[in-house]
Amino acid sequence: MDRKSINRRRFIAAALISFFAVTGLTAFHGIGNIINCHVTDNEHELLFYLDSDGQKRPVRTQSEWRIKRLQILEGMQAAMGNLPDRSALPDLDVQITDSLTEFNYTRLTINFLAAENERVPAYLYIPFQKEKRKKFPAMVVLHGTGALGKQLVDGFSTLPNRAYAKELAQRGYVVIAPDYPSMGDLKDHDFENDRYDSGTMKGIFNHMRCVDLLQSRKEVDPKRIGVIGHSLGGHNAMFVGAFDTRLKVIVSSSGWTLMDYYDIGEEASKKYGGRLGPWAQDRYMPLLRDKFNLDPDKIPFDFDEIIAALAPRGFFSNSPINDTNFDVEGVKKGINSASLVYKFLHAGEMLQVHHPDSGHDFPPEIRLKAYMFIDKCLNHTPNDQEIK
Repeated sequence: MDRKSINRRRFIAAALISFFAVTGLTAFHGIGNIINCHVTDNEHELLFYLDSDGQKRPVRTQSEWRIKRLQILEGMQAAMGNLPDRSALPDLDVQITDSLTEFNYTRLTINFLAAENERVPAYLYIPFQKEKRKKFPAMVVLHGTGALGKQLVDGFSTLPNRAYAKELAQRGYVVIAPDYPSMGDLKDHDFENDRYDSGTMKGIFNHMRCVDLLQSRKEVDPKRIGVIGHSLGGHNAMFVGAFDTRLKVIVSSSGWTLMDYYDIGEEASKKYGGRLGPWAQDRYMPLLRDKFNLDPDKIPFDFDEIIAALAPRGFFSNSPINDTNFDVEGVKKGINSASLVYKFLHAGEMLQVHHPDSGHDFPPEIRLKAYMFIDKCLNHTPNDQEIK
């Protein structure tokens, strides 16, 4: 099924209601209210949706935007596989296997039950309480590519600027940092025989369960939770943010560019069978190869659509100008496109992008800006902590 065919699928109210009920997503308020935003045929297709007859219509109301947003999620699932049913989840059964006490937080090594026979290893950071019964904001922290998995965001990376889990804990956030399948304590994950159509959807499901775990903690304010990641973690932060609106702020560092601009070189293209071949590895989305032939014109989603699906929540992108993984020109074009949706929802200030003069990195000055953006979105006054 190509992109055009997918976009012509009919979306009825019953399906919309069912989808939100199953996934636990929340709807926007003010259904049916006309938004004061002029939409013309010359503007980007993000502000157009397909009605039940497959006709292209301008998005003029919040209810119409919800339909468009659902169509974006449907396109993502066409490439990633369906999000598994979340209506009857098992108890998290959190098991603590180790602990480490630092000067202003405790780091627990845990594993928890995401689904039957699916346990997720993670670090859980708990700040020390200065006030009794204080509720902390919380962050899901996703690591980049590397055999060490969650240890990378705790300061064990051979590269600088990766210890953002520890830094956020030092700033007074409850933090959960899970391993991504094929890395860390999930290094032996069997993609071939699990129940998911992609490693990406397995990641999304695990990361939504991380939000469940944070919300179950008595010291966490369940309404103040966000997600952050670099590289692999950067795009996975965007993916889970699109599906889980409990995440109020999403930070992606060196994590994306539009598909038309993704190109990591001729040798890599040969190795993976095409320019977009790296995205079709088992740990990502093999359907991009098996179903869509690595053809960007057929792939049923793009990153500007994902960012639009995050609106009006906070989105911060660190996109260095010399990132050889994710072309900055594709980022600029994608941000321009998604900004139309943020403006449409009167949330232009909730979209930020920064272009440091660096390579595939998360420089200290940009991390600090990201943390300050998180603080603002989650209404948090941080502990004083130097960013190294």
